[in-house]
Amino acid sequence: VQLQASGGGLVQPGGSLRLSCAASGFTLNSYAIGWFRQAPGKVREGVSCISRSDGGTYYADSVKGRFTITRDNAKNTVYLQMNTLKPEDTAVYYCAGGFSCLTSEYGLGLVEDDYWGQGTQVTVSS
Repeated sequence: VQLQASGGGLVQPGGSLRLSCAASGFTLNSYAIGWFRQAPGKVREGVSCISRSDGGTYYADSVKGRFTITRDNAKNTVYLQMNTLKPEDTAVYYCAGGFSCLTSEYGLGLVEDDYWGQGTQVTVSS
């Protein structure tokens, strides 16, 4: 059972990237899938989440309107389309699978986050 995140890279401010989270060993649409990021010296934060039941999507305020999370069941992959990237989006991005998306005063997370992929580096710089 494995999650594999990919698609990171170096992009100029205002540019776009699409991250992929591919699953092996389990069916991705049986889980809520979240994207998280961690910048150097900062705590990890939830960026976006897609629920397993109704496909509902959730976003951190800092990325709302710029990032879009989608699921391709045929490819067993969840994507994070990131547009209008800013230097403050620079971080290592991780995907994780859990029971459900969780929104609280503390931010966006996952209930029972069972699976985590390795990170992919996103650097936004001119």
